Amino acid sequence: MIPCAVFCCLAQCSFAAQRYVADAANAMGTLMIVATLLSFVLPFVLLLRDARPEPVFWCCCAIVSLLPYSPALMLMSLTSLLARRRDRSRTLRAIVAGSVVSVWAETRDAYHPADSSFWHMVFAKPGTGTNGVPLVPLTDDLTIVIFAIVAAMTETLVAVLIGLHIRSKAALDEADARVNAARHHAENLQTDLNNQQLADAIAAEAHDTLAHSLSLIALNASALQTEASHLPDSAQARTLAQKAEDIRRQSAGALDEAHSIINMLRDPAQAWRQLGPSTSTSLTRESLDDLITDVRNSGMQLNTWIDISQISTLDDDIAKVAYRAVQEGLTNARRHAPGTPVSLEVAAAPQDGVHIHISNPVPADREATREAVPPAPDMPASATTPSAPSSIAPAQAAAPVSGTPASGKPSSRTGALPSPDPASRRETPPGVPEARNGAGLPGLVARVRSAGGTCRYGVDERHVFHVDVTLPWHG
Repeated sequence: MIPCAVFCCLAQCSFAAQRYVADAANAMGTLMIVATLLSFVLPFVLLLRDARPEPVFWCCCAIVSLLPYSPALMLMSLTSLLARRRDRSRTLRAIVAGSVVSVWAETRDAYHPADSSFWHMVFAKPGTGTNGVPLVPLTDDLTIVIFAIVAAMTETLVAVLIGLHIRSKAALDEADARVNAARHHAENLQTDLNNQQLADAIAAEAHDTLAHSLSLIALNASALQTEASHLPDSAQARTLAQKAEDIRRQSAGALDEAHSIINMLRDPAQAWRQLGPSTSTSLTRESLDDLITDVRNSGMQLNTWIDISQISTLDDDIAKVAYRAVQEGLTNARRHAPGTPVSLEVAAAPQDGVHIHISNPVPADREATREAVPPAPDMPASATTPSAPSSIAPAQAAAPVSGTPASGKPSSRTGALPSPDPASRRETPPGVPEARNGAGLPGLVARVRSAGGTCRYGVDERHVFHVDVTLPWHG
């Protein structure tokens, strides 16, 4: 665009300067020399047409009006202005001004003497106006002026139409973008609606099945406690009554949790609030004591080694992941190795991060068919992992632990998890948790990884299953 404007201005200026060539020393000759030089510079004002189209247009109008230039420079700026501004009054004002300047520039050239006029050259007889032969027009001056005016109006019309076309195309693209955004938003709303309908159906089904079953468990536990109170007073009767009370209390708590989850399915806003860290689902001394007490009351033989400090400064999200890691590890041991002793180690400090290790022997009746379990997907097969002796020691000498806490300082208790043969991946060994569509230990691995930690699990050569989790202190 700029080279074209330079050429048009230079061509028109060269025609206008023809009559001053013989006497270039006078004022008009000097003006023509300056105008010729400026024709290489002034068209570069078009570089500003994107950011400031209106000032550029009026500046080009002034240049074309004052200097013997072609209106092409002004018409280019007019097209840019109409393409970038949609105000009606501004559009009309620019079209009128552009038409006037274009007519002025073309008629100014048409009124020049025949040997210094572009339009006279257009209407010149063949063979005249060159090689010293005087120019002889084919028609009179009035016809040439009228033709110049018509040409000026045609040029302006073409520039206006091009500008309006560009503006309309931009408006169409913008409208298409709005339509696509609205369609995408409607699709998202429909997806959210379908998901919410599915969540409501799941909530209703859970309420009709899971909540009903838990209610029956609590009711039967209360009946069992009542029957136990009618037995002769003995240690066995008291134990039975206590166990019945524990079952009733735990089933009542599970029923409350089930109702809470059902309400979360029905109310996503409440779900986001409940999924946030809380004192009951974060790693604190109180929540850890309550969890250990509940596990021991359920009959699990649990040996613990707890070493935590400054736990109140632990990141809330990390604290929730750590609590869920302990909970899932103990639940996994109770589900897959019932009746076996379990060792729990929890170490937490700002300089070392959080280190959780849970181990339990694989049941003896399942060892004959046991196969090694590979490390979690995010860990190499040769990575160090916990190892434990064949028997579980008291709490102060819990199962040996290996792993690298978040600080990078290795534990003083080490061992190695054997690298399993790839064929061992074909079947999950008895006594070892299975993947349940992201639930259980595979789900724990994903949750720990999202928090910036590592989670490994597997069976060592002593037939002891280990879960080892390390987490940073800050998320």
